[in-house]
Amino acid sequence: MSSAKKSSERLIKKYPNRRLYDTQTSSYITLTDVKQLVLDADEFTVVDAKSNEDLTRSILLQIILEEEANGAPMFSSGVLAQIIRYYGHAMQGMMGSYLEKNVQAFTDIQNKFTSGAAIEGKPFSPEMWTQFMNVQAPMMQGMMNNYIDQSKNLFVQMQEQMQNQSKTIFGAFPFPPVDKK
Repeated sequence: MSSAKKSSERLIKKYPNRRLYDTQTSSYITLTDVKQLVLDADEFTVVDAKSNEDLTRSILLQIILEEEANGAPMFSSGVLAQIIRYYGHAMQGMMGSYLEKNVQAFTDIQNKFTSGAAIEGKPFSPEMWTQFMNVQAPMMQGMMNNYIDQSKNLFVQMQEQMQNQSKTIFGAFPFPPVDKK
């Protein structure tokens, strides 16, 4: 990370008493305040006050955990179980990249709709966005399903190619056959 970017990035220190200190405002802040920084797209880093260990991901996961526990969760138990199954799996790195690209694609689609969408020169309010999505939901669902199907097919093809390459590379070794029961 360049020093110019680091200097413009907000630094938040986490103390052993679990309090968060915003060095830019010289005040203690809450997890809700950190969530607002995320919503405002403010760049920040959270570090342990003693060790300087980067805790940003941990804090972001804590915000997600609170959001999931409060009302309408975004992830089903099945999705969370599938994600957990990829930890330690050979495809873990690829899965992270895959999820990141899909979330970015969804964000790009949303930005495309909201940037050009205005009524009488006013941008969509959250209420207008809700109405729009209620009308457009079937179309959006179809579009996202097509995108997901394409991504799934590419992912499966990539796995098959990796398996074939592995068979080619390791085919010359005298491995015992694997029983498939």
